[in-house]
Amino acid sequence: MSLTVRPSGAGSALAGNRLSRRTPWIVLGASLVASFALFALLAAAAGSAFSLVGAVLVGAIGYLVVITVMSTLVEGSRQAVDRFVTGLVTGAFLVAMVPLISVGITVISNGLARFDGEFFNSSMRNVTGEGGGALHAMVGTLLITLAATVISVPLGLMTSIYLVEYGRGRLARIITFLVDVMTGIPSIVAGLFAFALFALFFGPGVRMGIVGAVALSVLMIPVVVRSSEEMLRLVPNELREAAYALGVPKWRTILKVVLPTSIAGITTGIMLAISRVIGETAPLLITAGFTASMNYDLFSDRMQSLPVYVYTQFMNQGNPAFAFVDRAWAAALVLILIVMALNLFARLIARWFAPKTGR
Repeated sequence: MSLTVRPSGAGSALAGNRLSRRTPWIVLGASLVASFALFALLAAAAGSAFSLVGAVLVGAIGYLVVITVMSTLVEGSRQAVDRFVTGLVTGAFLVAMVPLISVGITVISNGLARFDGEFFNSSMRNVTGEGGGALHAMVGTLLITLAATVISVPLGLMTSIYLVEYGRGRLARIITFLVDVMTGIPSIVAGLFAFALFALFFGPGVRMGIVGAVALSVLMIPVVVRSSEEMLRLVPNELREAAYALGVPKWRTILKVVLPTSIAGITTGIMLAISRVIGETAPLLITAGFTASMNYDLFSDRMQSLPVYVYTQFMNQGNPAFAFVDRAWAAALVLILIVMALNLFARLIARWFAPKTGR
């Protein structure tokens, strides 16, 4: 025999009537149907096009009003506010997803036209019309980004370790301030800095892949520093103290305890930094330039990259124009796929190297 305990007294006020789970969906559907019908009638009366965005927006607003009023009458003001805020948050999420989905659909639909074998195994050397590919731009992007990562990750990670584990006083505050300033530097300024730096040694007009890598590293370092610093601060001090109590030196504690504990977040921050710079165009136009030929040497001659390839193909359209536009869309799709692959790789690394919590 089971016993059922019913709330009494003050607790009974919290156990009032509730709307059924289907009610919000029914209200949402009715609001959208009414809004679509209204906008269809207005479009027919005015002889104009049907506004899908306006109909969805008015329907969403109507849903929020109706569900809030119903919840207030049936469930009380507290639950009504909860439903209202839930609706706002869900609506904000859907609005944020609209441009992402729109960009994805547009790039995929336009980029598949030149997503063929020739595009991936040939360059633009001696190509003036149809055909050609972006192999030289893909190689250039990977080499420049890899070099920028090799420069940025050790510097950024060691800076964050200093700020968290060693930094105290005025020097740490100055470094933090400079990192914050570097975070807001425009990309074109980073390109001009790298170009001016190498022009001092190689003369004006220098264009090399390594110059572009240095420009991208200027943009990457503050992102790596800030993200790694936050991850290192999340490591509980009890882990450090336990290692110190066993006589482990500080550098070994950082290497064997602190970094493995925060490796997942640090890897994610590094991938965010790479995604931040892999699509930069302005600094690479200044520092690496553009070329139609393959170049595997970061320290010699101009080097093409995918963002610059997209820019040059779209802005310098020849005959036929559609061939240049198709190549630009295909390169943009490849760039997005590379970013997705890097993020997937980062998740795998974070899973492999994350500390094991199982017993």
